[in-house]
Amino acid sequence: MLTNRITKIRILSLVFTVLLLLPSYSFAQRMGHRSAGGNRSVQARPAGNNRSINGGSQQNRNRNTMNTRPTTRETVKNKPSTRNTGSSRQRTTPTTRETRSSNPRTKPSTGNNRSANINSGNRGNNNININNSRNVVVRPAPRPYHRPPYRYGGHRYYCYHPYHYHRYNPYYYGPAWHPWGFFVAAVATTAIIITIENQKYQYDQGVYYVATDGGYTVIQAPIGATITTLPAGSQTVVINETTNNYYYGGTYYEESKDGYTVVPPTAGSVVENLPEGGEEVKIGDVTYVKFGSTYYQPIQQDGKNMYEVVEVKEDE
Repeated sequence: MLTNRITKIRILSLVFTVLLLLPSYSFAQRMGHRSAGGNRSVQARPAGNNRSINGGSQQNRNRNTMNTRPTTRETVKNKPSTRNTGSSRQRTTPTTRETRSSNPRTKPSTGNNRSANINSGNRGNNNININNSRNVVVRPAPRPYHRPPYRYGGHRYYCYHPYHYHRYNPYYYGPAWHPWGFFVAAVATTAIIITIENQKYQYDQGVYYVATDGGYTVIQAPIGATITTLPAGSQTVVINETTNNYYYGGTYYEESKDGYTVVPPTAGSVVENLPEGGEEVKIGDVTYVKFGSTYYQPIQQDGKNMYEVVEVKEDE
């Protein structure tokens, strides 16, 4: 009997021990599984953190592609450049209109283009046709020169007064005066007709016109043209003790039996102003003003800036 009890007690002790150890083993197993699962979760979470609603970290790579859209939009913004080109075309049109309707003082070049076939009326053609080796349009000086000529390039330039440079500033003769080559659609009703060698000219207030296509073009005053009244503001130019010329707007008149006749300038004549249409020409160290085919030397007389008609001769 005693042996049986001892055996039962041992069995119960063993069972009790097993029951005590079983929960510890189960807990250890659960902890082991959690550690392994945690490592797997840590490896998976970075990928999961990059996910968006559309899924996957690859979507971020697609976002770089989406970032190129502003570049396309910038290309669209370049469209105003094309519009600006159109604006440039619009700007050129008013410029042309302004040239056609600009003040006569600013339109010589347009007039020159219109009168390209008129030898005497085209300021540009006058410059082209000038032969610098002689000055055939200047009458000889009335008295000997007391100064030696300026020599340059095989030519002699004679003047009574010493050279005194001052800048060429065209003189404004008023709204009725126009430079050579200027075109008008119609002349004033006060214009008169002057005929020289079967050529008809229109004259008005010191300006001479010739009929051209669609209107009239201003020309250099034709030698021999006679008017009855001098233009207002004409300057008296003393030639000698018995002869005077009258100067207005680049034209010289001399009194005749029928009135006042256009004549070439006389060498040594001194005038106060030169109109629009001249150009400064540098010959050696001297700067002359060339108006048509006539050279003027800048001088100073009685402390005032003036111009003297130059006589040009070839060296012998």
